[in-house]
Amino acid sequence: MAHTNGGTIQPETSSALALRDVVKTYDMGTVQVQALRGVSLDIARNEYVSIMGPSGSGKSTLMHVIGCLDVPTSGTYTLEGQMVAEMSENQLAEIRNEQIGFVFQTFNLIPRVSIYQNVELPLVYAGVSRGERRRRTTAAIERVGLADRIKHKPNELSGGQRQRVAIARALVCNPSIILADEPTGNLDSKTGAEIMNILDGLHADGQTIILVTHEDYIAKHALRTVRLMDGMIESDLEAVVS
Repeated sequence: MAHTNGGTIQPETSSALALRDVVKTYDMGTVQVQALRGVSLDIARNEYVSIMGPSGSGKSTLMHVIGCLDVPTSGTYTLEGQMVAEMSENQLAEIRNEQIGFVFQTFNLIPRVSIYQNVELPLVYAGVSRGERRRRTTAAIERVGLADRIKHKPNELSGGQRQRVAIARALVCNPSIILADEPTGNLDSKTGAEIMNILDGLHADGQTIILVTHEDYIAKHALRTVRLMDGMIESDLEAVVS
C-alpha cells in the first residue's frame, strides 16, 4: 500500500509505474486538445487503484498511456524501471503482451476459436513452448472457474463467463499489472459483483490492479482512488478502512 506525506501519496514499496508531468496533446484539425495536463502519479507493486472521472476528464487517455497504447507528448513514464519513451514499437508490443494484462468492457475475444485458444494466444505471441502454454492456459482458466467450459466458444457463454475468459487471458503471461477498463460495464449487477470478487482475489494474491471506472460502487473495491478532472489529478485518496 501507499501512505500519505503532506497530502501526496508515496509508495512504501518499489513502484510498478511512475508518471512525471505527463502531457498528452491531440491535434484535431487546426485545434490542439490537451487531454492530460501535467499528470504525476506513482503506483506501487501490489496496489489496487481505481481511476475515476467524468467524460472528457482524461481517464481514458491516462489508461492508454499506462497501457502503452499511446505515448506522452511530454513528461516521462517509467514502467517496472523502464523508460517507455525510449522503447521501439516492437518493445511496446512486447510490454502490452507480457507485462500488462488488459480486461476491457467489451471482452475483445475471438469468436471463432475456443476459450482455451483465446486464453493461450498471448503465450503464442510470446513464443512460449507448447507444454508450458498448456500448463499456464489451463491454470488461468481454472483460476477464473471455467475449467468445465474450456472447449466452448465465446458465443456459447454468458457475458459474465466471457469476462472471466478475458481475465484469464490477462493473467496468462503473469503480468506486472492488470489494467481493467470498465470491466463490469456490460454486465448486470450480480454478475458484475462476481467479476469484482475475482479481481479482489487476484489483488489478495499479490497482483497489481488498476481499475478504470465511472461507478463509485465499483471504485470502492480498490484501496486507493485517483480522480481526474480536465486532464489533471483532482484528488488521490486511500480508502478509509473501518
